[in-house]
Amino acid sequence: MSVTLRTSVTSSWCPCTFNRSVGFTWYDRVLFGVTFCILFFVELTLAHTKQDALFFVVVVLGAGLALRAYTLKRQGLTTVTVTREVAKMVAPDLATTMRSRLSEGQKIMVAARGITPVLSFALDEAQLRKACLFVLYVKEVAIYYTAAGTRLGRAKWQDDPEANAIMTSVTKLGQDRDVSVVPLYAVSQDAAATIVDLAATMGVDYLVIGASQRTALNKLLRGSVAINVAQHLPESINLLIFG
Repeated sequence: MSVTLRTSVTSSWCPCTFNRSVGFTWYDRVLFGVTFCILFFVELTLAHTKQDALFFVVVVLGAGLALRAYTLKRQGLTTVTVTREVAKMVAPDLATTMRSRLSEGQKIMVAARGITPVLSFALDEAQLRKACLFVLYVKEVAIYYTAAGTRLGRAKWQDDPEANAIMTSVTKLGQDRDVSVVPLYAVSQDAAATIVDLAATMGVDYLVIGASQRTALNKLLRGSVAINVAQHLPESINLLIFG
């Protein structure tokens, strides 16, 4: 009986030493490891000197493991070894991850650069989700600092021919699809920062932007708007890159 007790104690010290998921300090793990080594050699000594006790322990452990295997087989359970990636796919929080996010009253923002397919995609999403669609047009300008101050340019989308064409078209399409469209216009030297700031300010649920059409050299010099937005966008806002 003493050998059985020492066996269970020793088997509990070993996982405590190497289990990284338990918040033990390093000196606790060292103490566990030393204790495991001492008890392990004690068990070897007892197994060598007390043959009857060793036979008793082997019979008890063998009977217990056999009973456990028979119980699992009767219950239809089996043990399967899978990779870590597969285990994540069948994690208990899978149902929460795959929960439907379709709900009324959501807000979708689309960053428009022209009459492009991304606007049609955003309208489809807003119609499907019965959401309010914010259409943002950011006019990028080069800011020159002078003695007279900084000139930010025009602040009304009605005064910008390109923005006016986009907003008028999207508003009409929104009315045809029964989608509430809210035009947003901004003048900025950093389009990505403005998009992130307005998305967080308006409290949108989804941000839709089109894939950058800049040349490789232009991307190298000025950076990609999609990448800059993705790096600074709050986690509460879902980012959809179309195209």
